Amino acid sequence: MRVRDTQLPRWSAEMFDPGLVEATARLRSRVSDSVRSDGAVRGPCRSRVLESALLLRLLERSRFQGRPRRRVAEFLTGHLKSVEPLDRLLATIALRHPEDTFENGAGELLDRFLERAPAFLTARKRVLLETVLTLLGPPRTEHRPFDPTAFDTGNLHPWAHVQTVALKVALAGLTGHPDAVAPAESDLLSDTQAAAGIWEGNLLVHLLVLHALAGRPDPTGLVGAGITKVLAHQRADGGVPFVTDTDTWCSVTAGVALDAAGAPYEVRRRVGDHLASRQRVDGGWSYTDAAALADVDDTSVAIEFLHATDPLRYRRTIDFGLRALWAYQGPDGGFPTYVTGAPSEACMTAAAVNALSVRASRHVGRITAARRFLAAAQHSDGTFDPDWSRSRFHAVFRALLATHARGPDAYRATVKRALVAVRHGQNADGGWGQQPGDPSDAISTAYALIALCRQEDPQPLVRGVEHLLRAQRPDGGIESIPDMLGTRPFLYAVPCLADHFSLLALGHLGHRVTDRAHDVAAPRGPGSSVGPGRALSVLGTASGRTRGLAKAAPGKSAVGKGASTKAIPGKATPTQTGERSPA
Repeated sequence: MRVRDTQLPRWSAEMFDPGLVEATARLRSRVSDSVRSDGAVRGPCRSRVLESALLLRLLERSRFQGRPRRRVAEFLTGHLKSVEPLDRLLATIALRHPEDTFENGAGELLDRFLERAPAFLTARKRVLLETVLTLLGPPRTEHRPFDPTAFDTGNLHPWAHVQTVALKVALAGLTGHPDAVAPAESDLLSDTQAAAGIWEGNLLVHLLVLHALAGRPDPTGLVGAGITKVLAHQRADGGVPFVTDTDTWCSVTAGVALDAAGAPYEVRRRVGDHLASRQRVDGGWSYTDAAALADVDDTSVAIEFLHATDPLRYRRTIDFGLRALWAYQGPDGGFPTYVTGAPSEACMTAAAVNALSVRASRHVGRITAARRFLAAAQHSDGTFDPDWSRSRFHAVFRALLATHARGPDAYRATVKRALVAVRHGQNADGGWGQQPGDPSDAISTAYALIALCRQEDPQPLVRGVEHLLRAQRPDGGIESIPDMLGTRPFLYAVPCLADHFSLLALGHLGHRVTDRAHDVAAPRGPGSSVGPGRALSVLGTASGRTRGLAKAAPGKSAVGKGASTKAIPGKATPTQTGERSPA
């Protein structure tokens, strides 16, 4: 995600909205201010209907009375007319327990919903949805068909493994087949409750485990204790979220955005030190401090950010992270999200390429294989399979960064198709929506703007920037709809991410725009790699709007084109900045 030189002509600042510099400065200040004294960026996850419905049903099954139960019921009542059809269905079933939970076209609704998930996940997600609907429905005691083979746990990462076992145990009990559960499966679920808080920070899995245990003998009171843990995360609106937090993901995305927009080195260093302290024993990073399972996405972006901020200070951390990435790459050249051997995904492969390119000369073979996977995974319309965002432009912009960073001509067709997809997806108001026909939203627009910074024509960006700035609030933040998915294809909301990706987009744009009033790029401290001319988002304007400007650390400056490759303290070599073509 980091900014790299496109070697394309720069654009004049006069072409863009005159408020661009001030808007960027306000957003940069907002994101900078969100960095805590310990370097963490903590972005709360909002309540979601799925987990809230499971909590209400669990409280009913446990005969729990009191204010928490009333509050979650009130939250669900407010979603009986939600614009999301599945949320309406889940809230209705949880509150009213209709006799036929699949009435009114629910089966067709599930089919349409599952189309949003990657194909390799469809069968497992259908089991999840159908089991959840059964859990939320009226109590049943009669024997019904039960297929143990629907709960295959082969090659699943720990969260998915526990979730699948929980679904099996819960459905076996609901359909009158408790004998289909092996003792080891019950023990696995019980073991997750030994954690002091929510196991791996995942409230969805935690609630499914509690539902599974609620149908079995519970002499030690695991269910009651588990409910208490959930209620500790009940939000002010009465609902509960998907996960306890996404603090590591918020920190890495804030970090790369602050770097792109020229935030002071001291701020970025605080984030960098925090992330370095959160590296897992295997060298990777997870989405939250509360989880042990690392993933390709958080690991890749953490590496990019640490490299961009100070490649010498974090050299060992970066190298350890890169070694962790090596283990994920499959024989097809691609990368999965969580575990070696799982199906490779385009977006994760792009993320890994962008990380590996910080030590490009060491990873020529790995990067070439991954780029070939990306080219083969691209659809004829220039997009890719669904990833962890509902917006189709998320994977596109990351793939463009992976294939267009001084890459060989072999990927010219891949780049062209991706750029055409973005240009054709622009709406009449200048913005972009998540899927064809959707109204424009700020975060999809940010993704599209980053992609279009890889082309020569500035006109689509001029209109796109105008749309993005219209979404900016007086406090500097960006108003947008949520786009993150988890478990896929369920949508969840972490509002600060709109700020991060919008700032990242404005940062990328700033490095393509030159204000002729200035000739020298602002030094930004270790890891700086600003090309010739002034990056608009780093400096203010000639009129002196310089809020949140970066200041160089004493004795440190950016390395310009043609600099020596000899390592000098406080300076980044071409290899360290990833600008040497791996092909």
